[in-house]
Amino acid sequence: MLIALVCGLALASADAHAQQFQIEEVPSLDGLPVAQLKPKTIVFSDRGSDEIAEAGGIFMRYEDWAKTKPVQQQFLSLYPGYTEPNTDVIVDGVKKRYREKLHMYVAQARFVVAKPAASIDLSRLATLPFVEKLDPAIKHRPITPADLARPKDMRSVHNQNPQRRWCEERASTVCIHSAYKLEGRLPVGIALANKIREGKKISDTLEFDGELTVVPSAEVEQRGLAKLTGLDTPSTGALEQSIFYVNQVIEFGKMLAVFQQYPGDPNKTVVSVFMSLGLESNILTKRKDYANVPVLRNLLPAQVLAGKSSFNSGSSLSAGLPVYARNQVKAIAAILERG
Repeated sequence: MLIALVCGLALASADAHAQQFQIEEVPSLDGLPVAQLKPKTIVFSDRGSDEIAEAGGIFMRYEDWAKTKPVQQQFLSLYPGYTEPNTDVIVDGVKKRYREKLHMYVAQARFVVAKPAASIDLSRLATLPFVEKLDPAIKHRPITPADLARPKDMRSVHNQNPQRRWCEERASTVCIHSAYKLEGRLPVGIALANKIREGKKISDTLEFDGELTVVPSAEVEQRGLAKLTGLDTPSTGALEQSIFYVNQVIEFGKMLAVFQQYPGDPNKTVVSVFMSLGLESNILTKRKDYANVPVLRNLLPAQVLAGKSSFNSGSSLSAGLPVYARNQVKAIAAILERG
């Protein structure tokens, strides 16, 4: 996976409620007893590996992820059976095909809502207003399946779900085009980087297409999503966002929020949220382009994405993935608590 106001008053209310939820960092959600969940607290984990020094241990190679976290790979890849894409490149005038390697960022979170799972209307969440409330810095507009009829590039061809066309054949689904202009010092840094960069230039705006849909309770059971959450209590459904096109850096994104009855208390709901992003490894590990330019030494892609650069700012994607993911989960929790 994985990755955007109705009015100013509503947003202010959401922000106030979001502040009531605290993040508690944990090594992993695996085996964490639900009884340890505290009110107004989100347990959160986004540990990866230490392979990329600048990234602070939050990324993992896709192939390692598939081997060590097969359940996550099953449910948090873009679609069942997803593999790293093949890409054609020209080398010395000869077209060659190679496997584009990916690194994964995966975040897991869990919190409790003090209301019965059956009282949460998931169809109200698979809407444009819900997405707009998650992050006001990201702008959205609805799109239709017809808008997706002509693939934008080879990436969008590979990312087409072979089982069905995106934004079709599902109830309670909204299809969205989103745009986010990078904030703070990042646009200036990108402009400088483009002066020394050969080939395709970096854009200071991320654009992405995605589908947000409700997974009915019967499908939650059929797909075996309890294997992902590690809880065996009944589920009333799930909310699933699939980002199948991004204009740069990111190959795909997935957000999956599963709603289950709190063990032994039907008046509480356990919400397990998972976010995954597949990122191009050749960009994530890039450093030589900037190493000899003093002003750009803190613009290493892995460093920026991990939120460890002096170019990071704000609370959205420009802050780095760890800050962004935590704020997204806090916004989801606030909306559920309020609604």
